[in-house]
Amino acid sequence: MRLAPVLLLLPLALAGCGTAERLSRIGRPPEMSAVTDPTADPAWRPVAMPMPAAQDPPMVANSLWRPGSRTFLRDQRAAQVGDLITVLVSIQDEAQLQNRTQRTRQGSDSLGMPQLFGMQTRWLPRAASPETLLSTSGNQVSDGNGSVRRNETVTLRLAATVTQLLPNGNLVVSGRQEVRVSAELRELAVQGVIRPQDIASDNTIRHDRLAEARIAYGGRGTLSDLQQPRYGQQVLDALLPF
Repeated sequence: MRLAPVLLLLPLALAGCGTAERLSRIGRPPEMSAVTDPTADPAWRPVAMPMPAAQDPPMVANSLWRPGSRTFLRDQRAAQVGDLITVLVSIQDEAQLQNRTQRTRQGSDSLGMPQLFGMQTRWLPRAASPETLLSTSGNQVSDGNGSVRRNETVTLRLAATVTQLLPNGNLVVSGRQEVRVSAELRELAVQGVIRPQDIASDNTIRHDRLAEARIAYGGRGTLSDLQQPRYGQQVLDALLPF
């Protein structure tokens, strides 16, 4: 009985910070985040990837052509830390799954003791029959049916910043984009490792060319808050075993 007040106050304690933040922006749209250095984020960590063995640079004869350049002029593609590159996100994901499991089990047991050294009449009441001392039966039926159908389409363009140059020449890119429409703030974040060879001549790269890609698309605001279950419901879903 003493745990009841604690359980009632637990959702309020967990929701304290989030509720205070929501109350502070009643009547105002969500505020956009300030433009900051991605490497200054406490959660940012340098990327470590397997690197090939170091090799001596090849000898290049005197020429106006520079290896790796697509024109005689300066290459405009991202190549150094701080350069910008446009990431083209085009996701078309569709999946349909359907499973069904059926199980039936029946069992019946009976136990009798007609003779036991002639002592059964002394141990059992007169109304009891020693031939049917115990009889059990069981019947179990299980039927499960599951279906999943998902169809997602996301098409976006995002400018990312080169945050790290790996020893083998690959680039680590990271970018964020925020778009506020009325009282809803949409957020897009992209992070991954790219090869300079995969960068197109217009300094763009497709999202499927990113290794260790991390793409997040979500939002904050009134609509997003309404789509989230209440904190008390989330706590009960985590605690209740049934």
